[in-house]
Amino acid sequence: MPPTANTTWSWMRNGDEVFPVMLEAIETARASVSLESYTFTGGELGLRFRESLVSAATRGVKVRVLVDAIGSVELAEDFWTPLREAGGEVRVFNPLGLKRFGIRDHRKLLVCDETCAFIGGFNVAPEYEGDGVTRGWCDLGLRLEGALVKELSLSFEEMFALAEFRHKRPVRLWRAQHRKIVEAANERLLLCGPGRGRSPLRRELMADLRHAKNVQIMAAYFLPAWRIRQALARAARRGGKVQLLLPGKSDVPLAQAAGRSVYRRLLKAGVEIYEYQPQVLHAKLCVLDDAVYVGSANLDPRSLSINYELMVRFQNPQMADEARALFADALKNSRRISLEELRRTETLWSRLKQRLAYFLLVRIDPHVARHQWRGLPE
Repeated sequence: MPPTANTTWSWMRNGDEVFPVMLEAIETARASVSLESYTFTGGELGLRFRESLVSAATRGVKVRVLVDAIGSVELAEDFWTPLREAGGEVRVFNPLGLKRFGIRDHRKLLVCDETCAFIGGFNVAPEYEGDGVTRGWCDLGLRLEGALVKELSLSFEEMFALAEFRHKRPVRLWRAQHRKIVEAANERLLLCGPGRGRSPLRRELMADLRHAKNVQIMAAYFLPAWRIRQALARAARRGGKVQLLLPGKSDVPLAQAAGRSVYRRLLKAGVEIYEYQPQVLHAKLCVLDDAVYVGSANLDPRSLSINYELMVRFQNPQMADEARALFADALKNSRRISLEELRRTETLWSRLKQRLAYFLLVRIDPHVARHQWRGLPE
């Protein structure tokens, strides 16, 4: 497990790697377990997690679970009863309501004893089980130890307190608390959420892209703001290597169609675009020279402006080399998209569908979310 100044890490490259290690961390915890997941399903994997959480609570560990109301909507109402009876605490983020359904907790985080933490794109759901090639979605995450873990634990505390999604004015102060950058040694914890202005993730990405010469981005849903797309194009035009690895298969076809609507301009600028073929691509990874971004956020309007998200920016050459090796390995199972192919295969109807998807996700969805955000009760 390589170190940064005060943090050690190990890559979790697929569900077969991450879930056993997460369960082991829960089973060996002695003081506290904090689990946050957008999607938690009640299948075999979910039952294994619940069993481990119940066991931890029974031996006196402080166990808390936070799941999103929409992401985990299929979970039975009584699923968490055994954990609550064992002394654990479970909260559902932003319970369903027509006036506020657009604001979601998309974060994924596990912290045990404030000594180790897991971040990345993995939800607790069966589709993530596998090697990401022959079975199971392709995803990435990190197991962390060191100074950063305490900050991750504090961020969970804030989200857990926010679960019912009620707040008091002044709103500006409340927004500042949940939309910020936390410095920890050579890492920056980027806490994103709804509100005005650019998100911390967008600010950091733009700052790195201004001078980046070597850019690799893996994103499940790719529809970044115009300024980020321009920054990617400029990096390619000035001779930089810019590679995007995006899904060839997607669980959200609307998002995939919207993302493909921006391919042409990026390809014309010299950006390389690849689509992952064997399985659904769900990973979130950005490598910009020696800066590495890992966490829950995609590069789309929802992650950049609406959802609560958690990303960590590492400034570390060794980690960047390892991340690029993971990216290169995924490229072996990907297909490069060329401008010539798009011109040959796209029809007027397919381009119209892409533009409609773009309009819905870039204009309508953020507008509805902003309206709901402004109308929240005191």
